[in-house]
Amino acid sequence: MEVDCIPFKKTGYFSRLICDYLEQKEDLKPFYNRFPQIENFKGQIKDKEANYPALHRPILVKALRKQYQDFTVTEATEKYISLLEHNKTFTVVTGHQLNLFTGPLYFLYKIISAINLTTQLKQTYPEYEFVPVYWMATEDHDFDEINYFNFKGKKVQWNKEVSGAVGQLKTDGLDEVFQTFATELGNTASAKELKDLFQNAYLEHSNLADATRFLANELFGAHGLVIIDGDDVELKKLLVPFAQQDIFENTPFHKVSETITELSKVSSDYAIQVNPREINYFYLLDGIRERIVEKDGDFHVNNTEIVFSASELKTELSNHPERFSPNVIARPLYQEVILPNLCYIGGGGELAYWLELKSYFDELGVTFPMLLLRNSALVLTEKQSKKIEKLDLKIADLFLNQNSFINKKIRDISNIDIDFSPQKKYLEEQFHGMYKLAEETDKSFIGAVKAQEVKQKKGLDALEKRLLQAQKRKLKDHVVRITDLQNSLFPNKSLQERQLNFSELYLELGTELIPELMHSLDPLCNTFLVLRH
Repeated sequence: MEVDCIPFKKTGYFSRLICDYLEQKEDLKPFYNRFPQIENFKGQIKDKEANYPALHRPILVKALRKQYQDFTVTEATEKYISLLEHNKTFTVVTGHQLNLFTGPLYFLYKIISAINLTTQLKQTYPEYEFVPVYWMATEDHDFDEINYFNFKGKKVQWNKEVSGAVGQLKTDGLDEVFQTFATELGNTASAKELKDLFQNAYLEHSNLADATRFLANELFGAHGLVIIDGDDVELKKLLVPFAQQDIFENTPFHKVSETITELSKVSSDYAIQVNPREINYFYLLDGIRERIVEKDGDFHVNNTEIVFSASELKTELSNHPERFSPNVIARPLYQEVILPNLCYIGGGGELAYWLELKSYFDELGVTFPMLLLRNSALVLTEKQSKKIEKLDLKIADLFLNQNSFINKKIRDISNIDIDFSPQKKYLEEQFHGMYKLAEETDKSFIGAVKAQEVKQKKGLDALEKRLLQAQKRKLKDHVVRITDLQNSLFPNKSLQERQLNFSELYLELGTELIPELMHSLDPLCNTFLVLRH
């Protein structure tokens, strides 16, 4: 694939906070540990090496082996799991929900970013080992966010009445989803591979966690990806002391609230991604996942009749840690407690809430990971690339909002000048003389002069707009072609990676899709990529 780069700031799709982070603005430096540059990993390795308990390694490896016991483990993944027992091995983690058939395209970009970064780290620090890890968000309970994917402009959806954590959802009903999807796929060799992949993942496994593990393993197991499920009793035992500080001392609530206040002082434009709760844990049992709330010294499980005294809840946490599920604030800490992790790779929204967490990690003595914005890309087919060339479009212009995009292009191709800036400048010069005259004669006329200037400028604006509209009508066919192209590249006026499922690209590229993406995506480039194939 040919690769072009666009600064994230110029795409218009990334927040002020993330753009400032990528530019390493000085005011943001207290909110993260080290910026993700290859040379900065040396210090991060030393910190994690000193701070990660050696006793956690055998527990982690044993849990992973148990989670993989009913799956075919690739040679590369088996090697990495074994290496995690050694104190010179570290991880690079990305996480994602259990979206149906991977959901949006950026699922692939996240994991490829993690795999590629471990390769670069091994080249730079050969004395260490680096393992790419995909954290499955099996304990999430927002089914509506994950029960569909888009394919050729249509929503392929799994309709089901559910409650509780999604990882244990039974896969019944997905045979009907498969039939709908298979009908749309067609009968090419690549279509057959996609059908087999869907069938083997979702119709041959009984729950969503197992189906997702199989799918991710099929796509990335050859590259050594290690898939971890945090819904694990042995791993959660390691979380108990930290959960106690959250539930009974409200440590993250206080520290994260303070950080949010400090972030708001840096810029009022920074949108706060998540707010902490006094208690950042759910109770997980028999198909329910409900918040734990404290009322008058007792601890209630929201929307249930379950109530614990403080001592009863401490006993429950000690005896059944698997019943305590961290929320979006506590989950990052859980990840860093159980993994020898150096770096978390996520999207803009994820990094925004990670930037709220550093003081909380510091308070609990857990090393804060480096934060890397995952690769983002726009993939152009050969046909789309030819259209762009034929229409003489600049790639950067495609990222403009549609009205600005059309207006700019109409001005570019019009055989008359639809820009009244010279006339406006001439008008301002004329009124400058009138202001001077009013100053020297009667200052009370300044307001009247100003009103007349505004009126005449508005008149020029109106004429400019009418002329532009006339040119749009005259060049209607061209407008239709460029808007159709932009709509195909930015479905629903959103980034392609947030809308398309990987299956659309797989139909064109087949088994070459992932190798091509891995070759083209550089996790440390810090720019938005445009890929042409």
